[in-house]
Amino acid sequence: MTVALYYHPFSSYCQKVLIAFYERDVPFEGVVIDLGDAAQRAALERLWPVAKFPVLSDEARGVTLPESSLIVEYLDRVHGGPPLVPAEPDAALEVHVLDRFFDNYVMTPMQKVVADNFRPEGQRDPYGVEESKAQLDRAYAILDDKLADGRSWAAGDSFSLADCAAAPALFYANLVQPFAGRSRAEAYYARLRARPSFARAVDEARPYRHFFPLPWAEGID
Repeated sequence: MTVALYYHPFSSYCQKVLIAFYERDVPFEGVVIDLGDAAQRAALERLWPVAKFPVLSDEARGVTLPESSLIVEYLDRVHGGPPLVPAEPDAALEVHVLDRFFDNYVMTPMQKVVADNFRPEGQRDPYGVEESKAQLDRAYAILDDKLADGRSWAAGDSFSLADCAAAPALFYANLVQPFAGRSRAEAYYARLRARPSFARAVDEARPYRHFFPLPWAEGID
């Protein structure tokens, strides 16, 4: 029996998990959740009361698992193939550090900038938006320095959980705050865009691009 993934194709955290599924060619039943639909939201809440996606359901093993990083690690544990988290402890630690880096210091400030566009006039937070953009600039500089040793991927020469996190985070972040000529970060992002697993996730999200607010939506390719 295949596992079920409750997700939305346009969600950056869901794309992180989709990349891992596609890297491993793991079959799954995709259950797209529209949180604005009461019945679909209720179905998600029955699995995970927090009602946030992605959530993986593996009935054969009696496992219900939220949170993107945990789901990727679970796929490592129950499916064969090259691991997305290395077995060697020091290498695994670097992957985990970079996974948290992309989630906390790229994905989170990007979401702050985007979410501000949905606030009513008079309730927006221009100071917080500029602060978040400055955080993105700092993250880009850190990434550019990290790549100075010539590595192909975030944590070395092997594609990993860190790259699953980086791809959607950088995809959206570069729209709201461009890389500004950081050549190593730009080259790394180009490698991510060319990766078949991420290219597939990007293509599957195309029908939902109207959800992304102007002025950035026209910059999505």
